[in-house]
Amino acid sequence: MAGSNNVTELIITGLFQDPEVQRVCFVLFLPVYLATVVGNGLIVVTVNISKSLHSPMYFFLSYLSLVEICYSSTVVPKFINDLLAKIKTISLKGCLAQIFFFHFFGVTEILLLAVMAYDRYVAICKPLYYTAIMSRPVCHRLVVGSWLGGFFHSIIQIFITIPLPFCGPNVIDHYFCDLHPLFKISCTDTFVVGIIMFVNSGLFSVFSFLFLVSSYIVILFNLRNHSAEGRRKALSTCASHITVVILFFGPAIFLYLRPASTYTEDKLVAVFYTVITPMLNPIIYTLRNAEVKNAIRKLWGKKVNSRIG
Repeated sequence: MAGSNNVTELIITGLFQDPEVQRVCFVLFLPVYLATVVGNGLIVVTVNISKSLHSPMYFFLSYLSLVEICYSSTVVPKFINDLLAKIKTISLKGCLAQIFFFHFFGVTEILLLAVMAYDRYVAICKPLYYTAIMSRPVCHRLVVGSWLGGFFHSIIQIFITIPLPFCGPNVIDHYFCDLHPLFKISCTDTFVVGIIMFVNSGLFSVFSFLFLVSSYIVILFNLRNHSAEGRRKALSTCASHITVVILFFGPAIFLYLRPASTYTEDKLVAVFYTVITPMLNPIIYTLRNAEVKNAIRKLWGKKVNSRIG
């Protein structure tokens, strides 16, 4: 920590101040988080056990689901616990750790979404070379690269935050630790670090979003050369990917492309991408994918039958 810090513990204001509303939120968000863990965990287990889901697309999907569990778990368990607490606190070191892992898993997810878009591009636009290009070693390298990209992004965020002095007050106007609200309580000018964050998070999100949108436009354009059945199947898969991309990037771009100040609506937007979106992803991918649904039925049907037998 910086030598001039007088603050070692932070008070979090939370999502709402009314205790009754907080209890209602607890009842609503606890099942949502459990559904996130169970739904994404089901995809991870099914893809790794099922023999019919060994293609690169499902390999990447299993890692995306794993990242979703980790991403949500950096914020939501403490958020849910704090809904029942009168005073919500977190240590400064714990706050920095939460920021690091939140951005680490968030950027890893962005890079995995880009990898999945590249996988669909090769599958649809270069089908004859698909097996050679998307070999298992290449898939492993792309996943490792995604994790490393998330790590280096988060290291930058932490390196620009650690030197900041925090002299008080020690109240964060949010329900978890993130850069915008933390910068606001620093007792120094945060204009420069705000610009660095704008480039590292905001512009990164925009360029990643534009890359993904461009990729899917190229994919959809190339679908004209496929059969009706091939177009239907590819459109179904791409629609799931595009939906997840929009749900993830919309709130991120809204929050990180602005100057470092706190807005009331930020909390509600943050609830969407920290609590709701991770739960929706397994639903989106399974509802529109017959192979995943069939694999889940077969896998868990066998387990039920073996227990009965």
